[in-house]
Order: sequence, then C-alpha cells, then structure tokens
Amino acid sequence: MADSEGSRADQSANDRAPNPPQQQAFVPLENNPEVMTALVHKLGLSPSLAFHDVYSIDEPSLLEFVPRPVHALLLVFPVTATYEDSRRTEDDSLPEYTGSGSGEEIIWFRQTIRNACGMIGLLHSACNGGAREMIAPSTDLANLVTDALPLDPAARARLIESSPSIARAHASAAAQGDTVAPAADDNVDLHFVAFVKSAENNLWELDGRRKGPLNRGKLGEEDDVLAEKALDMGVRRFLKRETEGEGNEIRFCLVALAPSMD
Repeated sequence: MADSEGSRADQSANDRAPNPPQQQAFVPLENNPEVMTALVHKLGLSPSLAFHDVYSIDEPSLLEFVPRPVHALLLVFPVTATYEDSRRTEDDSLPEYTGSGSGEEIIWFRQTIRNACGMIGLLHSACNGGAREMIAPSTDLANLVTDALPLDPAARARLIESSPSIARAHASAAAQGDTVAPAADDNVDLHFVAFVKSAENNLWELDGRRKGPLNRGKLGEEDDVLAEKALDMGVRRFLKRETEGEGNEIRFCLVALAPSMD
C-alpha cells in the first residue's frame, strides 16, 4: 500500500467549483495519526485509544504492529474518475438515508462543510462501534452523540456546522502536523472514508459525501475491522476497484483506531 503520510485531505473532484456564498470551510487535516489522536482526545475519546498507521494489509509481520482490536479504519485515497463513477452508480440505486434515534445501528454524519471529510471520518470512527463506549461522559464528543442521535441527517449536519467545540478542535488540529496547512478554500484531491463494525456485527462504510451509510456485510463475532473478512469486504474491495480502473491509481493510506501503546 502506498504511503500518503503527511498529506492533507478532503476536497473531492465534483466539489471543486468555487464555493457557494457563505459555505463553511475547514482547513484540511493532515493525514497524521498523532494529529488525529490529539483531536479525538481533545473532544473526549478515552486516552486508551489512539490512531495508528497500517503499513500493509497483506503482510502478517507488518499487521502485527497494529494493536487489537481495531475499532475503525480510516482509508485516505485520491478522488479518481473511477471512484466518482462508482460512487454515482451505487448512490443512484439508493434512497436518501433518514435514520435517527436510539435504534439506529450506526450514527452517520452528512458532510456539508468544505474540506471537513477528515473531521467527519474521525467522528464516524469515534462515535460508532466499541469506540463509542470509550467516550468520556460530559465531554464535547459525548454531548455531540447525545444531541445528534435523535436528529435526522440534515439536522445533524447543521449541528456540526454550528458547533464551536468541533470548529475549535479542528482548527487546532489543522495547525499541527508535518506539512504547511493549505487555505480552507484550497482544492485538495484526497478524501477520508471510515469502516466500522456495529454491535450487530455488520461492517459499515461511512462517508459523509454519500447518500447514507453503506452496509458491506456480516462479520463474525470475533472479527474486528482489520480481520481478513473485514478487509475483503471493505478496504480490499475498494482497492481492487481502483486498481482495475482507468488510472490504476493506488496512492492510499490506512489508519486504525485501536488501543493506545502508551
């Protein structure tokens, strides 16, 4: 897997037109596990979890470096024509997602802020699966989950747009890292997508630019999202489509939310 360490992500190909008037924009986050970890800890995720680089999905010796269980994977990838065609084709066959409430299997956030896919990916990772149980009470992240659960996707998007704590945490994280931060309205061709496992053992692909969350299939009780079955249904499926596309683009990076090594 090619390494995109230090790159900044979000703006995708079909969003590169000039910003509509008053559209909110964030400075893109750097694809850096330390920056991501600091951000989610600042919002209220337990210090017992952290983000880690995944250097290979095929070499057992490299996979051993990743602590287990892995609660979420963040795939960072270039937005290609192959991806855009696949996204549009799949979304055309799907209804708009309207889920909300305590019975919702996962919590999904629609992305309406330009260059915010890094933040949305982090929220999807921290607010679902086993990680949600490790959010400290009365923190910004705990309050976000409580406030967002009863809302439909449009109202959730407005909640994030109007959240000072999300904006402050994002701004602080965006100023960190190993690369010079671009302007909030710059065009950036990388995008974040999260993969998480629900309590019902389903693997979900969570992308705020889609019509809703995507159920990629059933996992075993013992499987985490870095298990072979999960990789086949999620990341490897994604990579196979891209490598078979016209551009044969394989510039990807993978980050895991897993137990901290500190």
